[in-house]
Amino acid sequence: MSAIYLSEDDVAWLLDMDTAIECVEESFRQWAHGKAENQPRRRSTAGGATLHVLVAGAEYLGYVGHKSYVTTRSGARFLFLLCDAEKGQPVALIEANLLGQMRTGATSGVATKYMARPDATVVGCFGTGFQARTQLKAVCCVRRIERVDVYGRNDERRRKFADEMAEYCSVPTIAVHSPEQAAAEKDIVICATTSKAPLFDGHVLSEGTHLNAIGSNYLTRAEIDVTTIRRADHIVCDSLDACRLEAGDFVPALEDGSLDWSRAHELSDVVVGRETGRAHAEDITLFKSVGLGLEDLAVAVRIFERARDEGLGRPLPF
Repeated sequence: MSAIYLSEDDVAWLLDMDTAIECVEESFRQWAHGKAENQPRRRSTAGGATLHVLVAGAEYLGYVGHKSYVTTRSGARFLFLLCDAEKGQPVALIEANLLGQMRTGATSGVATKYMARPDATVVGCFGTGFQARTQLKAVCCVRRIERVDVYGRNDERRRKFADEMAEYCSVPTIAVHSPEQAAAEKDIVICATTSKAPLFDGHVLSEGTHLNAIGSNYLTRAEIDVTTIRRADHIVCDSLDACRLEAGDFVPALEDGSLDWSRAHELSDVVVGRETGRAHAEDITLFKSVGLGLEDLAVAVRIFERARDEGLGRPLPF
């Protein structure tokens, strides 16, 4: 049987957020039990182009694979190559832009499930792009959200985004006019931007807030400030190894001694109960995600299996 090619449209048809959350949660559970492996992102640059590669294997699924993408000034193109672990044969090449957005949102959904207060209903969202969209969708899948306040620097974009999210998530969504309005008195705060500087003053956070910080995967970028990290009672990473290489949010706090890596734990350990994501209702909790190949792999396998069952995909000559 030849490998198949799946387009962005195929992925949109085959994948929903509840499924993505289920796949990602199971991948972290199996990783904790030694049934999966993840390697931090690697980058290579030539001229104006940068190649990014994320590699993972999942014994429990029977597949290995990698996502690769090239970024230039004109944009990026994402592809995931899925291979059968027993035969070593490629089975699918999947366009992976939407896949990446969904798995990033799903990972925050898993973290929110284990770390946010069960009665969390009000969300503040920084960012008005594709990543913010799937972040909100995932949070709304795991909590009964009643209101979302959205902040972005461009007034027109944040108003448009608020209107779109109100329909997409079926939750009243309001475009607010300052960072403080998005961060203060919230049960959950989402940071999904390309900002190189902190988005808000950590003093404005209420007790009991859970934060998902997902925008930065470079050491030169930070969405949250040192105060936020100091105030966090629980800090959880998608991967400590990957965050050491890419979590710019942590750099200032590490440099001034406000953060030691011993304070941070891995989401896989929280999922299986080895570590606690939240001990008390008044705790401030922080989840830092930089994005993992294992998350991509877990979702890619489900997409491929659904495509195979439905007879979707174009045959490839290998």
